[in-house]
Amino acid sequence: MTKNQKKKCHSIIHAASVAAGVVGAGLAQFPGSDNLLITPIQLTMTISLGKVFGKSLSEASAKAAVASAAAYMVGRTTSQALVGWIPGLGNAINMTTAAGLTEAIGWIIAKEFDEGVL
Repeated sequence: MTKNQKKKCHSIIHAASVAAGVVGAGLAQFPGSDNLLITPIQLTMTISLGKVFGKSLSEASAKAAVASAAAYMVGRTTSQALVGWIPGLGNAINMTTAAGLTEAIGWIIAKEFDEGVL
């Protein structure tokens, strides 16, 4: 990955992570509802990352890429079941989980693009 590609990936991934965190924090008391908004954020992130590496992805391809980094759902489901319903604490944990996992997914996908896996 070139220095320029890494810089672009960082901007894309960080923006998506912040957006996912905001959604996660705002909808913590409604289990599963944030997935309706976080999934499109991650799809957009994936398509944007593809462009950094000269790849043109359809929505279906982006969904497959996100699914390959599906640890997100396990972590989100666990955090929501345990503490997501607690006002304040649940919001903070949901925000951190959504942002952190989106960041991780983004870098996994960026690495796969860089290595030609995707």
